[in-house]
Amino acid sequence: MDWYKTVFGLIDLRSFSNLWFWIALAVLWSTTSHWVLGVPFDMVTRARKYGGEVTQDLHDLVGINTRRLLFIAEVSGVWLIAIIAFLLTALAVLGFVYSIQFAQAVFLLLGPMTLVGALSLSAAKHIATVQPEGEDLYRRLTRHRIIVQAIGMVSIFITSLWGMWQNMQVFSGWPN
Repeated sequence: MDWYKTVFGLIDLRSFSNLWFWIALAVLWSTTSHWVLGVPFDMVTRARKYGGEVTQDLHDLVGINTRRLLFIAEVSGVWLIAIIAFLLTALAVLGFVYSIQFAQAVFLLLGPMTLVGALSLSAAKHIATVQPEGEDLYRRLTRHRIIVQAIGMVSIFITSLWGMWQNMQVFSGWPN
């Protein structure tokens, strides 16, 4: 077996063997876990550490983003759910029934993000209802971030396993 043929057979321009897909996956989850309800997490850390004006800025930003999310959900929530359900169903059918790898890749990017969106909406509703301040707000935002990171870790793990499986099938000629 020729070494170069083996290596370059695994590195083609399909979705899961494309470097840009994996960069996009890393950037997506890095950005998602850094921006908690539209607030950069370093701001939560600074507010916890220094207090004062930073704390007020954090409360203002959380309030603005919470009201924004809840307004969007109230005004167009049903339509958004219908569109997202249609899009995810179409991607799942195209990807996993008709074996279109690009649809699989997009589904594996967007599917877990719907969980993050639902989680963010739930956290926004909780914050708007309870209106936590100080350490209670910091804990709520930190808990939200940890859950988002857990979803991201599971998503990256599943995506990498599926991507390796797809690359092995393409390389070896296994049937789909």
